[in-house]
Amino acid sequence: MRHSSRAEVDPFIVMDVLDAARAAEEAGRHIIHMEIGQPGTGAPLSARQRLTDEMAAGPLGYTVALGRPDLRAGIAALYGEWYGLDLDPARVVVTAGASGAFLLAFSALFDAGENVALGEPCYPSYRQILRALSLTPVGLPTSLDSRYQPLPSQLTPDLSGLIVASPANPTGTMLDHGGLQALIDACADKGIALVSDEIYHRLDYEHRAVSALEISDDVYVVNSFSKYFSMTGWRLGWMVVPTDHVRLVERLAQNMFICPPHAAQVAALGALSADGRAELDSHRVVYTANRALMLAGLAEAGFDRLAPADGAFYVYADVSDLTSDSRAFCAEILEQAGVAVTPGLDFDPNRGAGTIRFSYASAAADIREGLARLQAFMRDYLRRVE
Repeated sequence: MRHSSRAEVDPFIVMDVLDAARAAEEAGRHIIHMEIGQPGTGAPLSARQRLTDEMAAGPLGYTVALGRPDLRAGIAALYGEWYGLDLDPARVVVTAGASGAFLLAFSALFDAGENVALGEPCYPSYRQILRALSLTPVGLPTSLDSRYQPLPSQLTPDLSGLIVASPANPTGTMLDHGGLQALIDACADKGIALVSDEIYHRLDYEHRAVSALEISDDVYVVNSFSKYFSMTGWRLGWMVVPTDHVRLVERLAQNMFICPPHAAQVAALGALSADGRAELDSHRVVYTANRALMLAGLAEAGFDRLAPADGAFYVYADVSDLTSDSRAFCAEILEQAGVAVTPGLDFDPNRGAGTIRFSYASAAADIREGLARLQAFMRDYLRRVE
């Protein structure tokens, strides 16, 4: 049967790594997972209890397309708590995961054929969703000097949009207020729409992440219940849009999704409770300790060319001095050490053959065991390649 050229997107390599790791586990091996960007914890107890209670009270039918008003108000309140902002809940759009938010944002902002920039390395699905919508992703190569974040000087007149992420996947780096301000100002000067991916906010360690909404209302901001809120499989996210774009996005949401998953919205209300937030903040303590373990342990193993791990739960390593084929290198680590890690090709198609990403979202005991295995692997590997 015929198919569209828009369907010819690249595979998500990390999922291939996950499949290989699970096949090894099915064969009886114990695998340490450092490949997947998923919290090792589940939805907080208060989220699950809230859903249990509402399911007992009656059926969960459609909600309005923009999401339950009480949930939109609860999300808006976060911006007061986290950033000191008085956000109108009417600007909050609840979505079927952050992925649903990107579909809505790109559909609302860009026409087919337009160019949308993204700093590389970056989350690979930006690139593939843009292509599936007949948009052209334009990779802006970044470097350690800019903390792997794009620079205003890289923005050109042929661009219609820019996607920024802070904290970023895969690097974990963040833009400070000045850096984000400069990008927003440059976009405004050139008529470029800015989409700020903030799904790793609240997973920051030495400095607080800055929201684009602290600088401008003329931006799209995307967030999610997957990371800090530990609700990946519930597929619930949100977006904050300018007031004059609410109805525009609402019409798209009505037709694309009807509404976000109602059960996930109920659980999210429970996660926003005081008890839920206390449990979630305890996860941050674990990530903070894991980050320290990871940075020290990777350096001991010989992975010492690392991006600044400002936030999220990733460490991005330059391994170009060790290999020119990160995919094969990661496969060897999985086979020999029983540790699953992600090759950088997902994130940077041009330079990713010399980089890998480590996730520290799992339990501390797994991090320690994984690091011990990596250190043993690297001692053997360096002996073999000398």
